[in-house]
Amino acid sequence: MIPKEVIEKEARHCAEIICNGGVILYPTDTIWGLGCDATNTEAVKRIFKIKQREESKSMIVLVESENHLSKYVRAVPEMAWPLIENSERPLTIIYPGAKSLSPAVIAEDGTVGIRIPKHDFCRRLMHLAGKAIVSTSANISGEPSPSCFDEISEAVKSQVDYMVNLDSEKKRKGVPSVIIRMELNGTFRFLRK
Repeated sequence: MIPKEVIEKEARHCAEIICNGGVILYPTDTIWGLGCDATNTEAVKRIFKIKQREESKSMIVLVESENHLSKYVRAVPEMAWPLIENSERPLTIIYPGAKSLSPAVIAEDGTVGIRIPKHDFCRRLMHLAGKAIVSTSANISGEPSPSCFDEISEAVKSQVDYMVNLDSEKKRKGVPSVIIRMELNGTFRFLRK
């Protein structure tokens, strides 16, 4: 168990970096990710450059809690609430009608993938930054996603502004989130189980 004061110190430092347009390498509720302010297009483009990924591919965004969903999507379908509440695994929902985010994280059809992490560091970071944060796997596009810190390539590590000093020694195997695409009428389909 990581002491709260250690989480607080790291979260404060990272929030400052993110609010100033920086990119961090950080542990999430799934795998290690690259993160930045999801409303800052220049920062988001830096992540695309680090990953060597086409900008036409959108990225997942993390928000602090259910209360923050309405800041970033026009309407939250009623069916989303029980799915979020009852999901035992990390859950990313692709919502229609994205708003108040960098166009670089919004798909061509106007959708955005959002996850509410059950992870102390991520939640504290988002609270302090006051923003949604990009979360994309810390790898070069096309290469396997790293399941622990040791699997992250130097090519990625060397391009970020800060690497979070939590869980880096752990060999925990992260698992990507379940992804659901949801329509305004509440119908949904699994894209990744």
